[in-house]
Amino acid sequence: MSYGMDLKTEGVLDLLSLGALVHRLDPGIIPFRKATHCDIHVSGGEFNVAANLADCFGLKTGIATAMVNYPIGDLIAERVKAMGVTPFYKYFEHNGVTGPNMATVYSDRGQGIRAPVVFYNRCNEAAAQLKPGDFEWDKIFAGGVRWFNSGGIFAALSETTGQLIIEGMKAAKAHGAITSFDLNYRAKLWNLWGGHEVALKVLHSIVEHVDVIVGNEEDLQMGLGIAGPEVAARSKLDPSVFFGMIDKVTAMYPNVKVVATTLREVHSTNRHSWSAVAWVNGKTYQAPTCELDVVDRVGGGDGYAAGFFYGLLSGASEQEAVNLGWAHGALLTTYPGDTTMATLDQVRAFAKGGSARIQR
Repeated sequence: MSYGMDLKTEGVLDLLSLGALVHRLDPGIIPFRKATHCDIHVSGGEFNVAANLADCFGLKTGIATAMVNYPIGDLIAERVKAMGVTPFYKYFEHNGVTGPNMATVYSDRGQGIRAPVVFYNRCNEAAAQLKPGDFEWDKIFAGGVRWFNSGGIFAALSETTGQLIIEGMKAAKAHGAITSFDLNYRAKLWNLWGGHEVALKVLHSIVEHVDVIVGNEEDLQMGLGIAGPEVAARSKLDPSVFFGMIDKVTAMYPNVKVVATTLREVHSTNRHSWSAVAWVNGKTYQAPTCELDVVDRVGGGDGYAAGFFYGLLSGASEQEAVNLGWAHGALLTTYPGDTTMATLDQVRAFAKGGSARIQR
């Protein structure tokens, strides 16, 4: 399967991500103002994709990122290693007081009618200091990398991170890798240093080098300045608005061959209707819809991206790739944390219509 792209069949790495590593503090269903303890999850949108592909799908993946020499950095590096992801670190020394730091995400899970609450401490974040020239791309790509992935949260961290993504994308294309980008538009991050106008300029410069976009209709509108179609969605699970924007995306970016996103209707914190869609080289595909009993919703979208990328990397049909991503993203919401605990057999079974009957 070519999907309209020249996808290599082999390489030392199946996928390399560029992005920021973070650690997420999770007090469960207790809000932080009443919390007495937290679990620690290692995360980051780009890392999540690489970790999921390595741990669940058995692919060879890597992460190019910042790492700080202090105990939190050691904790994060241990989890990167445990998930089977090869690190390419730019090291920073911590001064013992103010950093540089590995970013912290605070996120309770909510419950029922009470929504999850997420906030951050990205003060003096090491990843925001990454800049062009920090990674030896020719050396990293020398053994062959099939797919290069990054995202909009990393692009929004500073004036230099977007330029680093562009440098990485150019190197990836020069070495024959497919490139993907998760738009993940976050206005709060962009507003700290440039706002929407700067975001559009930076993201436009990145997406000119991208084969595969991950992002919903809001990401396409806010991140790329694509006007929404006249048609109104009947529900959050209606893909007509998303598909109605694709012609505008490809007119602006003819290099883009794939656009994909999840569809989610939130009935309560713990009950979601879940589907997914993709436009691949001129044709549209939609996954089934299932009802999720959610343990932890964080990382579901990255779970979809990983399963979908796996389908394309493994030569599956477009519909099978969408279904694999949908199934893996659904399963990921049934575990605590941001990265997978699923097996490939479980993903394949659910993608084919499996159930929650006990497995003996």
